[in-house]
Amino acid sequence: MTGTVERIHVAGEAGAPPEPRESVEAVVGKGLTGDRYFENEGTFSTDDEERTRDLTLIEAEAIEQAEADYDVSFEPGVHRRNLTVRGVGLNRLLGEQFRVGDAVVEGTELCEPCTYLERKLEEKGVREALVHRGGLRCEIVEGGEIAGGDVVLTE
Repeated sequence: MTGTVERIHVAGEAGAPPEPRESVEAVVGKGLTGDRYFENEGTFSTDDEERTRDLTLIEAEAIEQAEADYDVSFEPGVHRRNLTVRGVGLNRLLGEQFRVGDAVVEGTELCEPCTYLERKLEEKGVREALVHRGGLRCEIVEGGEIAGGDVVLTE
């Protein structure tokens, strides 16, 4: 299955608004350059030492369906996931390795929405809208550049 990276967002520190990027460098054991978790400064940096925070992805189709089903609106990046992708089902990639641009990643955990997201957006229904379609946390297995328009390649 082949998908595409539509958008890239990073937030430089905990609570900071996500900023769009044309490309980022994925670094093994660190995450994305310029992102809060790269320097271990994100909101959830210390809640669970076993949790991978290298990279998060969300499906553009899931966002669109959540908007339609729950009458909510998501501005680009507001979901606080690093990559918005199209054409690839992320939930089925849990435990699988796949390529994103020049990097290879492994899906480690589904990103179920948290109350932090709903509080941050100050819009009721956001959490409920993204249940089971909140994306995928990934560990970076092989580093490399990821750019908008890059291919997401699964086996």
